[in-house]
Amino acid sequence: MNNKLNLLPIVFVLLITACSSESEPETQVAAEETEEALITRALEIHDRVLTFDSHADTPLRMIEPGFDMSQRHDPKETGSKVDYPRMKEGGLDAIFFAAFVAQDIRDDEGNSRAKKLGLQMLDAVIESTEKNSDIVGLALTPEDAYKLEDEGKRAIFLAIENGYPIGNDISNIELYYDKGVRYITLVHSTNNDLADSATDSKGPEHQGISKFGEKVVAEMNRLGIMVDVSHGSEEVFYDAIAVSKAPIIASHSNARAVTEHDRNMSDAMLKLMAKNGGVVQLTMLADYLRKAPENPERTAAIKEFRANLKPTSEMTDEERKAARAAYAELAKKFPAAPATVQHVVDHIDHIVKVAGINHVGIGCDFDGGGGIEGIFDASEVMNITIELVKRGYTEEQIEKIWSGNLMRVFREVQDIATEIQAASV
Repeated sequence: MNNKLNLLPIVFVLLITACSSESEPETQVAAEETEEALITRALEIHDRVLTFDSHADTPLRMIEPGFDMSQRHDPKETGSKVDYPRMKEGGLDAIFFAAFVAQDIRDDEGNSRAKKLGLQMLDAVIESTEKNSDIVGLALTPEDAYKLEDEGKRAIFLAIENGYPIGNDISNIELYYDKGVRYITLVHSTNNDLADSATDSKGPEHQGISKFGEKVVAEMNRLGIMVDVSHGSEEVFYDAIAVSKAPIIASHSNARAVTEHDRNMSDAMLKLMAKNGGVVQLTMLADYLRKAPENPERTAAIKEFRANLKPTSEMTDEERKAARAAYAELAKKFPAAPATVQHVVDHIDHIVKVAGINHVGIGCDFDGGGGIEGIFDASEVMNITIELVKRGYTEEQIEKIWSGNLMRVFREVQDIATEIQAASV
């Protein structure tokens, strides 16, 4: 495991957690420990617990010609944030690879294209796991992750981000389930036929989840697919809890009280998520983690850049390289205020305070915009554990944050599906 932090031989007072499983860390002075010793201890904890990232858009990379997940990629050259070597370096044991399909025209032709692209990405992940079966494995259940960890392999789970590839055909959900999909994000940045987005400039269309979307949620419950409300409007969140027979998840969302953003969850939502038994997975997207100072020149430059950008799936290798170089130059010319691991754990602290330790996890959103100072790619995720240890979280709490909470929801969703199927016989 590569430690990206400087080991400074300073001495400080270590704060040890003395709190119940459902409360925020309450600290007391326990012992003196050098920072180097603390980091060593944190890395040992990181190695022992199952570390699980609930959201990465890496399948978009995997359909690029010649992209090899078994090779280590330089993120500054390729833009890639996840590959199998860097998962190993960061001590990342399991990950959900989400097949992301951007919203397009909602007609038969558009639905057909979305389905084709979604299946292409799912098949690319499956092919990669088969090709690299000595180091990774396709996982379908929580138990698969632990089994693969015991074998010294990384567990790869499948998801779909944006329900658009479902189209208007409910049978597609079972098709995706049979491929291995275990959660579906109902909507993305604009409204679709299932639900309203939190960020659609036109405002709500369905006032939450549509009638068809309710049928989709019911079918997901029947099959054992987790309902993901990240990107959905507040009404979608409340509708999902009302409609779903199983706990829901937010695979990559943060706390609105810490950072005001429509994509983040209010305290009322966090409290209801706890009551529902669900989990909120913290994401490494800078704008969701900290309030950026106004920078109209940067905003305008990025808007213009994106407006003239072809979809990644339609680019040649040369066009992708040129686009990455152009964006890097833009970011250099108009630098953004950094977000750090401290911001990440500020959000974790708040969610623990409001919803409890059993309802927070990690969903980095690598290859989908995620990546901040100190957690730039998969090789640096251990820095989250180091910061948690610095703030007094225990190994038991850290295990819950990294995987235990998500696994609990995952199991309950599958158990409820078994009950639903048994009742229908």
